[in-house]
Parts: sequence; structure tokens; C-alpha cells
Amino acid sequence: MKAEVKTESSRFMALLQGVLVGYAITCIIFLGYSMLITYTSLTEDKTPLVVAGATLVSVIVAGFDAARGAPTKGWFWGIMAGLSYAIILVALMTIALKEFSYDSRTITLLLLSLAGGGLGGVIGINFKGGK
Repeated sequence: MKAEVKTESSRFMALLQGVLVGYAITCIIFLGYSMLITYTSLTEDKTPLVVAGATLVSVIVAGFDAARGAPTKGWFWGIMAGLSYAIILVALMTIALKEFSYDSRTITLLLLSLAGGGLGGVIGINFKGGK
């Protein structure tokens, strides 16, 4: 019985680590993009594309990291990482904007996060250099 608890706990920690790595990647991408906007002639008109790309890359890595080392169901752990990433992001946006917005951007974020996380999870569970 204790082995199951340890396994569940370690899976949760792997999921949390994956999401944190995903957010670190998001921050690095946004920092790089903001520096490009500041110090070059690049304009902000590409921001939605950069946000979508950063989200996709981040949730793929989060899903990969969450599923790496899992015995089975890499797709599940990847989707859970992507869903966690999206829920946290929507919560932060709701706090920052002081209102919840359920629109096409939110739906796109959720779908992108689920698909990217699932893809990362499938790749991660098949990665033999894992934990």
C-alpha cells in the first residue's frame, strides 16, 4: 500500500515539475521577445503568434517532462500537465484582469494545451533517457 502512495506522490511531483519547467520556458520566450521588441525594429503585431507558439512549446515540454519515467499512460500525464498549465494561466489572467473571460482565446488555449501536452506525453513516455 505504501508503494502506491509513493508512486502517486512521485507522479504528482513529476507533473508539478513539468508544469514549472513549462512556465520557465514561457518566461524565457517572453523575455526574449520583449527584448527583441525593445532593442530592434520588431513591432508588437506578432504578439498573438508568439504567445501561441510559446504556449505550444511550453506544454509540449511540460507534457514530456511529466510523462517521462511514467510506467504507462504518457498521453494521460501529458494531457494533465497541459490542462494544469492552462488552468493556472487562466487563473492568473483572471486575477490580473479582475474578470473571467470565456471566449475563443480561452478555448484555443485549452485545446492547444491539451493537444500539446498529450503530444509531449506520448514522446516523453517513449524517451529512454528518462529518470
